[in-house]
Amino acid sequence: MGISQLKVYSLFIACWILTVLTSCQSGDAKQNRTYNVGKAKSPSEDTAEFLQFDRVRIQDKKGFAQPVEAFSLLVPSGWQTTGEVIWVAPGQTCAGNNIHVRAADAGNQYVFELYPSVTWSHTSNAQLQQFQEMQPVSAHCYYGQPLNAEEYLRQVFAPNELGNPKVLSVQSINEAGNLVQESNQKVRAELMSYGASDVQFQPSGVYARVLWSNGKEGLVMLLVNVAQTTLPNMYTGGYDVSYTSQALQRVVLTFPAGEEKRAEKMLTVMMSSYRTNPAWKEPVDQFWRGVRQNNQQIHIGKLRAMDEQTRDIGNRAIAQGNQRLQEMDNQMRNWEARQQQNDRMHTQFVKTIREVEHYRDETGKIELGAGYQHAWSRNNGNSYILTDDPNFNPASVLQDQQWKEMKKVQD
Repeated sequence: MGISQLKVYSLFIACWILTVLTSCQSGDAKQNRTYNVGKAKSPSEDTAEFLQFDRVRIQDKKGFAQPVEAFSLLVPSGWQTTGEVIWVAPGQTCAGNNIHVRAADAGNQYVFELYPSVTWSHTSNAQLQQFQEMQPVSAHCYYGQPLNAEEYLRQVFAPNELGNPKVLSVQSINEAGNLVQESNQKVRAELMSYGASDVQFQPSGVYARVLWSNGKEGLVMLLVNVAQTTLPNMYTGGYDVSYTSQALQRVVLTFPAGEEKRAEKMLTVMMSSYRTNPAWKEPVDQFWRGVRQNNQQIHIGKLRAMDEQTRDIGNRAIAQGNQRLQEMDNQMRNWEARQQQNDRMHTQFVKTIREVEHYRDETGKIELGAGYQHAWSRNNGNSYILTDDPNFNPASVLQDQQWKEMKKVQD
């Protein structure tokens, strides 16, 4: 394999790993859509604090012929939420999908942000490294040395995107390997079939607490996965090692000083409630699977890249997705009541902070953050109230008869 071939192959591997490991994949950045979830009610003087959560739904407004709900999560009522599905088209650097969500209360005292995933790559081949450094980069895709989660937090994430807060504490997430084990096995199998000599992964995760100079505090959750791929170099007769690092989860909740316990409860509810719409995800995954297979055929010289072929792949996948959406019963939303396999990472990740409780109402079973003693639902799959007050009753406090207390159930 000559150096020019090695360049193409290594870049293909970096982009391929990105499209497999991200929960969404491909195209241009999409404009934000704002969701106003209403004004929160205030408790009466003789009741303990309670917090209402409403489900907000983020749409993909570019990948399909019409806007399609991509994912949803619970957010405290009254918060303003913006969210987008980002597409980076095939043929561009680090093609794939990404997501970005931001939710905040009226005074920006509490701010939740699910940042887009970030990918960076490195190679042991000096010539290829020089070539890579001349290629276009973006805020979410660049070239650099592999880093574990704590290194990425201290050297990149905190100084740059978070405004350089002081890192007060860092707790390693020992279960990080289990969170990405299934996807890593799929990546390894496919890369080996493409000619890689060896593929190894070094996942790591951290849960950190940070402090800004203005007195605000924050909880940070990071999950970083590093893929080390050994490639045969026919030009030299030896081997080259390629590193593709990805920050798969970048979650931050900012809160007033001294409110850490309350913030932990809120973060647990929000992260464990994340649900991906399978009617959106399945055609998107199918689209990128076709793009990867097409790229591999291009690499081994069996097929020339044609824009028309890429469009055909997308049209077929999107047409099937539109059909699925028409068939889906949006009133019952059975897919939200079931724990989707592709969302397990969100739930397991947040369990490193605190456990979750399982409740049931007429719509099915739902996971909510532990720490609250009582939960109430409107039996619509959209709104929940959490409180520690055993005497709290929404019928009297909120003058709303539709709330019903939920029962705890075993996992």
